[in-house]
Amino acid sequence: MIAPLAADDGALGMGDRASIRAVGSGCRRRAGLLLPALLGALGVLVVVLAASILTGPRSIDLATGIQAFVAYDATNVDHVVVRAYRVPRMLLGLLCGSAFGVAGALIQAMTRNPLADPGLLGVNAGAAFFVTLAVGVFGWHSISAYMWFALFGAIVVATLVHTIGTAGRGGAEPARLILAGVALSAVLGGLGMSISLIDPTTFNGMRHWAIGSIGGRDMTVVLTAAPVILLGLVLAVAVAGSLNSIALGDDLAQAFGTRLAHLRIGVVVAVTLLAGGATAAAGPITFVGLMVPHAVRLLTGPDQRWIIAFTIVLSPILLLGADLAGRFILYPDELEAGILTACIGAPVLILLARRREALAS
Repeated sequence: MIAPLAADDGALGMGDRASIRAVGSGCRRRAGLLLPALLGALGVLVVVLAASILTGPRSIDLATGIQAFVAYDATNVDHVVVRAYRVPRMLLGLLCGSAFGVAGALIQAMTRNPLADPGLLGVNAGAAFFVTLAVGVFGWHSISAYMWFALFGAIVVATLVHTIGTAGRGGAEPARLILAGVALSAVLGGLGMSISLIDPTTFNGMRHWAIGSIGGRDMTVVLTAAPVILLGLVLAVAVAGSLNSIALGDDLAQAFGTRLAHLRIGVVVAVTLLAGGATAAAGPITFVGLMVPHAVRLLTGPDQRWIIAFTIVLSPILLLGADLAGRFILYPDELEAGILTACIGAPVLILLARRREALAS
């Protein structure tokens, strides 16, 4: 990093260098406060994970929950509930919550658009539509079979949205990208619904998935989605530091030695793995990638390394919290987590959009 900066130092004005030093100094001071906050968030996540295993229409005490792991008894109904139903659900919420949240953080950083989200930009809808094709046209009901369709659909729709959003004058304006994403999501959602109505028997078992839910999954789903999502998270952490330079603009980023083409490819691959893998496992859950990174940015500032770290921890808290609330709102029935995140996220999007309009005016 030092050599490219020295070589292009003349391209940086005195104001640029002073701003960069000020940002770096502020980030170092903030880091001393953020680490305890991150540890506190991890503590909250542990509590939510435990609540996800022990809480529900059938409550299980802590001692029984521990026994289900250390002294499993297949004849004990509580042990079976914990091991066969609650643990896969908890792990899926942990994985998919982190995946949707970090995918949103990456898109927001890459596009410099705080309203970006894999759901709003059609990435989730693309993955969901291609899963519908895999099930309805090819009859592939196993996640190991349609996972690749989900990944392909995510990257195809992301490319289409970017192409449509950058066409014409003004380039990739945030409002244009969101409109393109919402429009494509509506079209693909309608087409997917039409396919499911042609053969309702085939899609009857996927109704909860289509809404967005982490319930009713087994460890096969978790083990299939985990490598894809974890690879996406590792890639996201790897590019987080380089994303900081993007906030300065393309010219300054290149002056700092950032390879923009490589960085953009890495972000696209990471978002595809995260959004595609999570959608294949839990369905097209929206707004997690909008709300959590935006809230985290208010706490951490612009440093993408901290944003990614906090998003990995806080996003599962949101998704699992919505799942826990859904277990009781319609008791003894359940309300899918995807419905609750949409109910929370839609007003948040409106408030953020109005705030941006007020600032622009």
